[in-house]
Amino acid sequence: MKKRKFNKKELITLVVDDVEYITLPNRMHLQRKPYKPVNPNIVLSFMPGNIQKVFVRKGQKVKEGAELCILEAMKMKNVIVSPADGVIKSVNIREGDVVPKNHALVELK
Repeated sequence: MKKRKFNKKELITLVVDDVEYITLPNRMHLQRKPYKPVNPNIVLSFMPGNIQKVFVRKGQKVKEGAELCILEAMKMKNVIVSPADGVIKSVNIREGDVVPKNHALVELK
């Protein structure tokens, strides 16, 4: 078997538990989506489904745990609640909408 020499530009440094590893990335690593931090002010749909009812409107004050909408998925009605106290900045859904997974339903200020 013939050994291949690697160009230093091909190698990457990977940090795992404060330990640095110098390695050659594989195709899967190169094609992965970049990390996007979670925004606590945006309420996302956790699965695709239909919006049955919307309980809030723009400018309305809500408390943590207040019902925002009902998302029906797989014949189950899921009540989506507010993760924190705040004011509704925007409502991106209407009753009867079909939403995909990770769709921004409501945005809080």
